[in-house]
Amino acid sequence: MQKLEQLYEGKAKRVYATDDPELLIVDYKDDATAFNGVKKGSIAGKGIINNQMSNRLMQRLEREGIPTHFVQELSERETLVKRVQIVPLEVIVRNLAAGSFSKRYGVPEGQPFDRPTIEFSYKNDELGDPLINTSHLLAIHLATEEEVETIKRYAFRVNEVLRAFWAQCGVTLVDFKLEFGRLADGTIILADEISPDTCRLWDSATGKKLDKDRFRRDLGGVEDAYTEVMRRLCEHDA
Repeated sequence: MQKLEQLYEGKAKRVYATDDPELLIVDYKDDATAFNGVKKGSIAGKGIINNQMSNRLMQRLEREGIPTHFVQELSERETLVKRVQIVPLEVIVRNLAAGSFSKRYGVPEGQPFDRPTIEFSYKNDELGDPLINTSHLLAIHLATEEEVETIKRYAFRVNEVLRAFWAQCGVTLVDFKLEFGRLADGTIILADEISPDTCRLWDSATGKKLDKDRFRRDLGGVEDAYTEVMRRLCEHDA
């Protein structure tokens, strides 16, 4: 597979064209940002961990019937993926109150929910990725009603699979962000990544944060947390 010109560079990844118009190469960076890019830094080895963790979890989800963009891991930092048109929605599934949810509603961080919640943000940096409801996203044609139902169904299924897997690793899946894309024929599949950048992962015994919140909140030990959560994944991902 020949790597051609760079098509895009985001906060955490670069995307390259290949000699197959339906396939792209994603290159994971060590750059770290928070608060819509206001806080910037670097986490040593993050790109390697996020690439390999995301690939392992995507393959696990594929085995559970959830279609993803994953094709092949090419190197520590690079992965071959299917080309998609990203649906401009960030899909957040929550099992416990944390982060912006706790701030918005005054709910203590760590309070469990009777059932998982889901919310959408309009993926638009200029607007600050605002929360958006289904009625509004349909009104401005971000997705169709059928696509929204498919996304919700997949998102809750992802939560079931990953929540159970992380529990085996001694990790609580607090919440996470997903992105979905459309293949050329319109099929909705899971895209982007699943990593400590996009998930809140807490040690089940101690509550220690093993994710990007250590960077957001200046808690220290960021690299160690990423390494620890990857170690646990590898031990249990037979």
